Amino acid sequence: MAAGATRLAGVIGWPVAHSLSPALHQAAFDAAGFDAVSVALPVEAPALPQALASLAAMDALGVSVTMPHKHAVAALATSVDPLVQRLGAANCLTFTEGAIHATSTDGRGFLDALLDVAAFEPQGQRCVVLGAGGAAVAIAVALADAGASVQIVARNQRAAADLVQLSGGDSMLATMADVAGAALIVNATPLGMEGTAFAHDLAIDDPSVLHAGQVVFDTIYHPRRTPLLAAAAAVGAQTIGGLSMLVHQARHQLEGWLGSPVDVEVLWEAVGGRQREGATW
Repeated sequence: MAAGATRLAGVIGWPVAHSLSPALHQAAFDAAGFDAVSVALPVEAPALPQALASLAAMDALGVSVTMPHKHAVAALATSVDPLVQRLGAANCLTFTEGAIHATSTDGRGFLDALLDVAAFEPQGQRCVVLGAGGAAVAIAVALADAGASVQIVARNQRAAADLVQLSGGDSMLATMADVAGAALIVNATPLGMEGTAFAHDLAIDDPSVLHAGQVVFDTIYHPRRTPLLAAAAAVGAQTIGGLSMLVHQARHQLEGWLGSPVDVEVLWEAVGGRQREGATW
């Protein structure tokens, strides 16, 4: 039960009512016996600076950051970690004595999910990332830093070229034809997301380029089984849903706020457990 000493945490975005982050946060707080409550904080872009200032003034614990604020919070924070400085975006804020510190856990959460679910090590692997937006940037940089050869496929060619330059290493522009030769395919676009105009869209033009032996990762977690994952599972590819990335990036945020390890199984339980549909997590 909330009391006078209860700390405030949450997730800030627009819209944000659908977010599972408050449930993840609360499960970790309760397991640790930490007096905090997590809520969804719907904030439109023009109100973001005032909202952050208010959270800092009231000594909030921290917030997860989701669309469309990941770039804006990086500019509004008092301090940022080196990765946020590189990406120009953050997904986590920590409030300390009126200061706002920005971090990014998306890339680490993604790599942890790959290892946890598929035992996939990116070093030396050819990986195709579909998209060039915020999620794609964090993922492509994480893969490149982990030693993968990253290929970017996106409709916005300027954004794709910028991402290739940012990722560095063996990163390059690619086309849908390159999907066939990839060990890992990552959908970092909204194609296939329930509740949008793209709900029934496949993230690749031709599913015949998918095959057994590949790992197909969809960052979307609503629904758990997207059109892309269904097509990949049908040909025997190993598939990973976006809920795994959500859980692992939240773990990193929570460990930063709490200053102690968080059991990932506690977080899985908060979102319904490790459900498996065919080959899809």
